[in-house]
Amino acid sequence: MGRMNVDKSTFDDDSIPTTASNTSGARSMTARMGLNLGLKLCALVVAGSLMAGCVTTSASTPEENPPAQIEVAEVEEMEATNDPLEPVNRVFFEFNRGLDTLLLRPVSSLYKALMPPPIQKIVHNFLNNLKTPVILLNDLLQGEMARAGDTATRFVINTTVGILGFGDPATDMGYKAHSEDFGQTLGAWGMGEGMYLVLPIFGPSNPRDAVGKVVDVLTDPVWQYAQNTDKEYIPNQRFAAELIDFRARNMEEIDDLEKTSLDYYAAVRSLYRQVRNDEINNGTSPINNGLPAMSLMDMDDMSDPDEQNETLATKN
Repeated sequence: MGRMNVDKSTFDDDSIPTTASNTSGARSMTARMGLNLGLKLCALVVAGSLMAGCVTTSASTPEENPPAQIEVAEVEEMEATNDPLEPVNRVFFEFNRGLDTLLLRPVSSLYKALMPPPIQKIVHNFLNNLKTPVILLNDLLQGEMARAGDTATRFVINTTVGILGFGDPATDMGYKAHSEDFGQTLGAWGMGEGMYLVLPIFGPSNPRDAVGKVVDVLTDPVWQYAQNTDKEYIPNQRFAAELIDFRARNMEEIDDLEKTSLDYYAAVRSLYRQVRNDEINNGTSPINNGLPAMSLMDMDDMSDPDEQNETLATKN
């Protein structure tokens, strides 16, 4: 799924021995607490989607309650955009926006200013290569054997010839990168996306993709290695690096989208839903006009930092 041009005007609103033992136990407990929190969050998300269906179907109609016509119109609009929790989602959206303004954007700007484009590319290649096992698993789960073969070949070439993934010679050899995750796998199996969600820190999502993210984490060899070697800090550092890499590579494009959108929240919502649909269809969805990965939950292969882009960096 490569880079495609975005036409903003066509958007629809649609990771001492006694003391050491205690420290190790504390780290393991912290990891388990984090995992339990993630699982509980997904459970709440799925339950919330079911509750939302009950709430929207019980809303009064204009005939039953004429003074409530405005409220009914708002409910109908939320149903049309698949966003029944819009008021709550907007609160989390502004929270994430504040984090970006106060922390992520300044740090990413500094990273982009200090690191030459070739170094940024090396970091990006390394982070992408770490995701290859999860991509391969989901290729197989979807029965995409040809793509699975490309993914496995890319991993072998980039890990060996590319020196642990710092280089990407596989692309030059014709093995193009693509993205897969368990959220896409569930979509390919026919599961609906559910209602639109905005999660704190992680950004745009839905119940299907939230559950998929937990599965991706649990099946990630890097995460498994960190848990089994008392190095739980590794996934956190990796996630921070992915955030900075994503924001630095899309600095101007995201800023421009925010400045030119009449409703930034609605624009991001439309973009996220379109890009996920495009990814599930392996880039063959009818829209096919370039869709940026706007969620911090989905940060895979993107454009080179030294390329001049007119679109947001997208997944391949």
